[in-house]
Amino acid sequence: MTRAVLTALMSHWWRNPLQLFTLLAGLALATALWSGVQAVNAEARASYDAAAATLGEGQYDRFVRRDGLPMDEQVFVEMRRAGWLVSPVVQGRLDGIRIVGVEPLTAPVGLGPVSLGQDNDLAGFLGGDTPFFANADTAAGLSGVDVVISENVAPNTAIADIGAAQRLLDKTGVIDALIILPGQPIGQRAQAEVAPDLVRQVAQGGSDIGRLTDSFHLNLTAFGLLSFAVGIFIVHGAIGLAFEQRRPVVRTLRALGVPLSRLVWLMAVELLLFALLAGIIGVALGYLVAALLLPDVAATLRGLYGADVAGTLQLRPSWWLSGLAIAVGGTAVAASGALAQLSRMPLLAAAQPRALAMAAGRRAKVQGGLALLLLSASLVLMVTADGLVGGFALLGTLLIGAALGLPLILDRLLAVFSTRAKGPVLGWFWADTRQQLPGLSLALMALLLAMAANVGVSTMVSSFRLTFVGFLDQRLASELYIRTEDTAQSDALIAFAEERVDAILPIQSADVTLGGQPAEVFSARDHATYRDNWRFLQSTSDAWDQTFSGQAIVINEQLARRADIALDQVLTLQSRAFTVVGIYGDYGNPIGQAVIAEPVFEALYPEVEAQNFGLRMDPADVENFLSALEAATGIAPTQAVDQAGIKAISLEIFERTFTVTTALNILTLAVAGFAILMSLLTLATMRVPQLAPAWAMGLTRRQLGRIELARAVMLACLTALVALPLGLALAWALLAVVNVAAFGWRLPMYLFPADYLRLAVFALLAAALAAAWPALRLARTPPADLLKVFSNER
Repeated sequence: MTRAVLTALMSHWWRNPLQLFTLLAGLALATALWSGVQAVNAEARASYDAAAATLGEGQYDRFVRRDGLPMDEQVFVEMRRAGWLVSPVVQGRLDGIRIVGVEPLTAPVGLGPVSLGQDNDLAGFLGGDTPFFANADTAAGLSGVDVVISENVAPNTAIADIGAAQRLLDKTGVIDALIILPGQPIGQRAQAEVAPDLVRQVAQGGSDIGRLTDSFHLNLTAFGLLSFAVGIFIVHGAIGLAFEQRRPVVRTLRALGVPLSRLVWLMAVELLLFALLAGIIGVALGYLVAALLLPDVAATLRGLYGADVAGTLQLRPSWWLSGLAIAVGGTAVAASGALAQLSRMPLLAAAQPRALAMAAGRRAKVQGGLALLLLSASLVLMVTADGLVGGFALLGTLLIGAALGLPLILDRLLAVFSTRAKGPVLGWFWADTRQQLPGLSLALMALLLAMAANVGVSTMVSSFRLTFVGFLDQRLASELYIRTEDTAQSDALIAFAEERVDAILPIQSADVTLGGQPAEVFSARDHATYRDNWRFLQSTSDAWDQTFSGQAIVINEQLARRADIALDQVLTLQSRAFTVVGIYGDYGNPIGQAVIAEPVFEALYPEVEAQNFGLRMDPADVENFLSALEAATGIAPTQAVDQAGIKAISLEIFERTFTVTTALNILTLAVAGFAILMSLLTLATMRVPQLAPAWAMGLTRRQLGRIELARAVMLACLTALVALPLGLALAWALLAVVNVAAFGWRLPMYLFPADYLRLAVFALLAAALAAAWPALRLARTPPADLLKVFSNER
């Protein structure tokens, strides 16, 4: 009996292949967008883990110098003699590649992904021609050294014996850190006695880069979930329509003695098979989506955070299993309401023509109440939300509440239009639109979410672009920036430029800890460049005068927020106290930053030599200056970057940053258009009984087709009107809550009416294209099909 019942249930799909396509395509698209995002995140996190394993980050404590500078390798010898089990590490960058040197005789077991095999024994690793280990992509960028290919090495990283790395990085005699091995012996001398300049960095149990980029990946995951939710609307609509159309089959099977519980379970099994099939298709499509997005994601993470991510995609179980799981889970959620309703419906209720529709009407009040509750919660969270969790809770309650409330809003608007309609055709149009609204509500919810996401993200991106460009214009005030290779070049540059430029502004920095947060401290020479161009978010009246006097410090917004630092608060650097007199915007920088006067910096960090310089001059003289500089000092033009060049590089990184979210927005809007198309197509056959009387009373089939097209465009237009304030609220939440929690800065919010109008046009165009096919089918409906409506009493 089970086989016969399952065959009877499946026969519905054979008779309605379009519904089957809608179900599978909607679920596959939703799964594709989700699994694509998860594939990108999994690849990035695998790269973080490989990079962390290279130096044991998150696994072992380390000793570093208090000022963040390299230490003499003699410190390693003294620590070993004092009984400390430590291992030296040196690291740096060469042509953009991270070079890591380890000492294999003292390093912890399993440190780094490189293992010495038969072809690379310990003697060879320690020999004069020691090889570097790197993956194939990194090896292609290394020249002049022997490279052994190892795909276990982190992207853009090469590992070698510490001696070889010191020679390549020109760090002979110095090391960057000491890894502290577990199981230290008892009775060792205190570290403060042996090396008082060192501080111990406690392992955090994970990659620093991984934690730094968590907000970026959380942002991607949120968009993946939004895209999945839009696709699930399609699935929910297809399943609900299938249950509505199979009422006679359910009634007949139950009348023949099929138990209701078995019927429910067989329908669940049927949907499970569809979910697995669509999930497999979606995972395959997700792989293609991830392959297209990964290069931009890698460029974004490298530009914003300095995180190296592999440019190739691997089929990792973590993301494709999650894709299958969410496909099954999403189908279960979409079908749970229909299955629960079926399990409670009496036998004769299934024979009533509008039993399920009446039940849906009764649920409208519950849906309205839930929408009101979620929107009220979002209003509370707008005031109280703090951190990423609170920010995304605000976004979730706002979007879901608005989506649930959309059908009620549209129904009230249509009721108002209906009461003011003049003429029978217009009155029938508004009344018929209200009747069709329940069948289109899920597709319109999907369109609402897609449009709101587009408005919100485009507002955030455009606000960031305006602010970022203005920030670059203020901060990149020098006409020319030059990086020297050594002290000799620095001295030669200064001697050459002193009589040829308006000002020479050295750029020096050191890694420090301020307010318990990792930060960079920069030096600033007393010059009008800073007073005229830097803009403070908060400051005293004479912030720069106090700073250049040596008694004060200015900090960026990120440090102020994360360490809860306010104006007039005192910070300590190298046991010297400074008063905070200014907080400046520092957009695009993920870490804290501070600025002190140049003489004070040189006194605190005498070992830091200036190798970066900003030169103030007439922009028209830049080209001639560079030519003369090379001839006089040997400093190549490639070591110089003009203001326009730095802005171009910074803006390119910025544009790549939001390519991924823009692509997801476009895909989400496309899925919403597909939802409208599938809803209209699946409802087309059910519309004939409502349209036949209008045709019989004089409206032509072509007129009916135009009316159907106008209906879809009108509903999309009303949805766009609701989406605009929702999108602006979403933008505010992103800028004021999520962005602050994720990056540490708050951006001003600007409005872009032209962009919103363009988006509305695209949404209406998508709705018109989606409705064109069903309208054309209606216009070409044979008169015989319309006449059949009157063959039986309806």
